[in-house]
Amino acid sequence: MGVTKRNGAHEPVDLNKIVRAIGRCCDGLHAVDPMRVATRTISGLYDGATTRELDELSIRTAALLTAEEPEYGRLAARLLAGVIGKEVAALDINAFSQSVQRGHELGLVNERLLGFVQANARKLNDAIDNDLDRGFDYFGLRTLYDRYLLRHPTARTVIETPQQFFLRVACALSEDVGEAIALYQTMARLDYIPSSPTLFNAGTTHEQLSSCFLLDSPEDSLEGIYRRYMDVAKLSKFSGGIGLSYTRVRSRGSLIRSTNGLSNGIVPWLKTLDASVAAVNQGGKRKGAACVYLEPWHADVEEFLELRDNTGDEARRTHNLNLANWIPDEFMRRVEADAPWSLFDPRKVPELTDLWGEAFDRAYRAAEAAGLASHTVKARELYARMMRTLAQTGNGWMNFKDKSNRACNQTAREGNVVHLSNLCTEIIEVTSAGETAVCNLGSINLSHHVECFDEPLHGRTGRFDFGKLAETVRQAVRQVDRVIDLNFYPIDSARDGNLRWRPVGLGAMGLQDVFFKLRLAFDSEEARGLSQRIAEEIYFHALDASCELAMERGRHPAFTDTRAAAGELQFDAWGVEPAERERWDALRARIREHGLRNSLLVAIAPTATIASIAGCYECIEPQVSNLFKRETLSGDFIVVNRYLVGELKTLGLWTPELRDAIKLAEGSVQGIAAIPESLRAIYRTAWELPMRSLIDMAAERGAFIDQSQSLNLFIESPNIGQLSSMYMHAWKRGLKTTYYLRSRPATRIAKSTVSAGAVQAPVSERDAVACSLENPESCEACQ
Repeated sequence: MGVTKRNGAHEPVDLNKIVRAIGRCCDGLHAVDPMRVATRTISGLYDGATTRELDELSIRTAALLTAEEPEYGRLAARLLAGVIGKEVAALDINAFSQSVQRGHELGLVNERLLGFVQANARKLNDAIDNDLDRGFDYFGLRTLYDRYLLRHPTARTVIETPQQFFLRVACALSEDVGEAIALYQTMARLDYIPSSPTLFNAGTTHEQLSSCFLLDSPEDSLEGIYRRYMDVAKLSKFSGGIGLSYTRVRSRGSLIRSTNGLSNGIVPWLKTLDASVAAVNQGGKRKGAACVYLEPWHADVEEFLELRDNTGDEARRTHNLNLANWIPDEFMRRVEADAPWSLFDPRKVPELTDLWGEAFDRAYRAAEAAGLASHTVKARELYARMMRTLAQTGNGWMNFKDKSNRACNQTAREGNVVHLSNLCTEIIEVTSAGETAVCNLGSINLSHHVECFDEPLHGRTGRFDFGKLAETVRQAVRQVDRVIDLNFYPIDSARDGNLRWRPVGLGAMGLQDVFFKLRLAFDSEEARGLSQRIAEEIYFHALDASCELAMERGRHPAFTDTRAAAGELQFDAWGVEPAERERWDALRARIREHGLRNSLLVAIAPTATIASIAGCYECIEPQVSNLFKRETLSGDFIVVNRYLVGELKTLGLWTPELRDAIKLAEGSVQGIAAIPESLRAIYRTAWELPMRSLIDMAAERGAFIDQSQSLNLFIESPNIGQLSSMYMHAWKRGLKTTYYLRSRPATRIAKSTVSAGAVQAPVSERDAVACSLENPESCEACQ
């Protein structure tokens, strides 16, 4: 039997070669049996098989075994790293500088990066540490390989290894070789990862490195609407996630003076936008994505809430757009009081879009008194419709206009208004007709900032390393600030806004990993306190680093228009007293004297793909299951929570029978009596945690987040009563934004809670809202 090598040569099969290749990758993986993988690989042999096929079979075999033992994921990653290395070596690329040179020859790498690397080739080539590939798990490295590494335009093979990729990004974002090597080491250790657009495009011929773009509502004219279409298309082309308001556009039935006709409202325009977003998908690299925001006084709000419905007229549905509500406090107060709510054509009340707080309340009530309303609805009925949209689609996100403006550093001067958030609801920045808000993101891997003890110390298994966190924050702030100057701006208004305000969004991921490592239940008092302190430390050191940058390079041009210029920081808007007040007072004084390089600094983004690369849980979220399916180009794999597996191994409980029990329970351990109760509390899933705790944690953390956070909420089978109570609580706790409502499809027959022969009358949406608001602790009554 023979095999075909990558260079096309044929040679007899050497089974020992297969065994040795797998065995070399098992160094330090004590729970892995290399012969299991080797035997299955050998069983797939056939005459003429390629060595690439054998490598892929070994990788797939190891990945399939991760359901039994998470260390097999490390083995699969090491095998994949070997394949990547062979692919790059086949192009005669043996050093980092050669990879960059080849990328430039192929038209992928820009002149600036090439010159930097050529001037420092020896130091940079020596900085590569391929042993850091061992920090990957399989799914992280697979994500990097499939989506991020530069590929030959025609052969489609990669032209860089993972370590060369990280060093390329670091060099593109640095000003000197020492800074580049330090940033490379931080990223390669997976302590900190920039956002996907930065990873995609750093050092390339089109360095669009920003993640988020916020566009004010188009002007209420044909020309204004079509200009916005073009803006969205240009931004979507280069990996931008779009937030777009539509509140200024006139409603259905509004008079069009130039034709003496009546408007069809916003829905037809959004249908056209929906098609455009689907069409501009970055050449298949990443889908175009946009979220449209609308204020609830707009007369088309009810039709807006139907855009994602699965039934009805398809001409009035937009399945590619995300939807978000931009809610003023006046609406929530009227929901609470069961009062009427007036809807307006924005052509008659154009001032409402640019007002917030008491100014909005006065203008809104004056418009009602003047009889300008198109029609009136019950506030609770409209709120119930919002809740139904959330329950059915997960969309129609609840975001709060007044708190977002009141607590934004950019809104100190009258006329600076936050009109919306972004695609993922973590960015809070001002927009205007001539200024598109932009944000540049990166996230700290909190799980790599925990020092674990070999033996419990004072009953603890580890501690959070705040010293290391401070160092990572300061390095990250300099990196994301550098993005602002390097960035390719698809539209001029984005450049103007970004250079004036210089906002960045430093986020975090792996909070759930921290709690697992420290054996803390997600909603415990200790976990909540740690979550708040981590947020406070990130905010403090980010401000301090930005102040240092202002001293070195100058404050951002709009500093005098910010609250920080008057000494007001984020926690002041929340009425929260920070720890160690003296250091904050000293920092406040330095900021007033020297200014800040960046108007905004902290935003917690979803981190879906970069968390996969880093091998940690997403942003601030709890785990959704102890057992889940990973989908890759190589197939679907079942993965078990590695922290839980480690605990169960220590107790001698990790058996095939227990694995099957977890599978039967769909990833939950709450009903498995063999697992100690203390562990069951730690390893609850998002479906088993009270959402009130997640909201409270977000509020406690929010006092130190000057933008916002992508906060998903989880209810297995949502009902209107639960949701109305939950979002009312979020508003009262002062949250700026919320994100998706996550629910699970019914996979089991529902169990009846009604006795035989009993009849239960249906509860109307309005009654469900009333019940939940009057009895917020007992919204189960509405089920």
